[in-house]
Amino acid sequence: MSKSFEELGLSETSLAAVETLGWKKPSPIQEEAIPHALEGRDIVGIAQTGTGKTGGFMLPTLERIQARKVPQALVLCPTRELAQQVYEDTLGFSRGTKIKSTCIVGGVAFGPQISDLKTGVDVIAATPGRLIDHVQRKNADLRAVEVLILDEADRMLDMGFRPQIDQVLRATPANRQTLLFSATMPNGVHALALRIMKDPVWIEVAPAGTTAEGITELVYAVKPQLKPDLLLSLLGDSGWDQVLVFTRTKVGADTLRVYLERAGVKTDVMHSDRNMKLRTRALDRFATGQIRVLVATDIAQRGLDVEGISHVVNYDIPLDPEDYVHRIGRTARAGAVGTAVTFVTATDLGHLKSIEYRLGRDLERISLPDFDYGGGAAPGGLSSGPRRSRSGRAFGSKVASDLSPEELEQLLKHD
Repeated sequence: MSKSFEELGLSETSLAAVETLGWKKPSPIQEEAIPHALEGRDIVGIAQTGTGKTGGFMLPTLERIQARKVPQALVLCPTRELAQQVYEDTLGFSRGTKIKSTCIVGGVAFGPQISDLKTGVDVIAATPGRLIDHVQRKNADLRAVEVLILDEADRMLDMGFRPQIDQVLRATPANRQTLLFSATMPNGVHALALRIMKDPVWIEVAPAGTTAEGITELVYAVKPQLKPDLLLSLLGDSGWDQVLVFTRTKVGADTLRVYLERAGVKTDVMHSDRNMKLRTRALDRFATGQIRVLVATDIAQRGLDVEGISHVVNYDIPLDPEDYVHRIGRTARAGAVGTAVTFVTATDLGHLKSIEYRLGRDLERISLPDFDYGGGAAPGGLSSGPRRSRSGRAFGSKVASDLSPEELEQLLKHD
């Protein structure tokens, strides 16, 4: 039987903050991690995305520090969006205290960050590059850090942040408490944990790579040139209310956004060529329902915590099976339900098999004769799973399959 927050050893102040957030009971990772973190133990926490890892590390961390206006807790994150999310969560968790927090990320002005650091903060949520800039400019002093948290450490290593992580480690005290949380545990992260942590508690509430309960996973076979039409057809179905679409490239994201906008679907885009202001605006518009579809590259697969995402669409199949887990984890968060849809072309079958091998199960296949590259028959690698059939439809006077690559590029130029 699961414990209550009261049984985890949290203070009255933390319990009041949890109650204000509307949390009724701790998630498995919170239940396992919080007591050990309160004891000062180093922790390696592995849990599927959307299970409350931030609460698992930040609630006990806030119990261990005081409002002294010097950085005592540092959370390193792979992306700006995740750092911002951790910062906003920390504001909620620290309600009722005098603890000050800030978010240090690239892509925005130095001025406000310098002001926060000079005024004094107790908690920093940061991306490695910008934080090191501040340390080297002597804006930030990490010698008083008591708790160092590596959030989504696997992604940070994937993105090449190992040298920056090592720089941060050298700037913090050797006797700090270190907490490492992630959804997966590849060899690089395992080696990092063994190198930087002292007798850590290993907590794995679900096998690495497990997808959250409540997600319906579907695979659609599609001809490459019919992907835009298939997406538009699906958007015409009921229940497709708030849709996050992942593309492999930034140009592909921009092109798809223009196509959907021209078809009357309110859409915005997130990728690394857009500055932080535009990315934040796109996320806010999506979270508040001003737009129905957010098209993004993998910049959004971590740290995007938006309630009510009904569907995640892998418009381009992820090349890494672990990325599949993180992408679809943007829906069905915190016990909700959602649907993950993956478009698969004939050349994608190898990647699909890799994903299924990683998951240890087959994904349900759906064949729409108007879009299926196999013409609605059971093509090659798409014959093993359960199948359903339904009719597709085209929208507008000219569907995407009628457009040449040059015409699609022209859409971008005239947008």
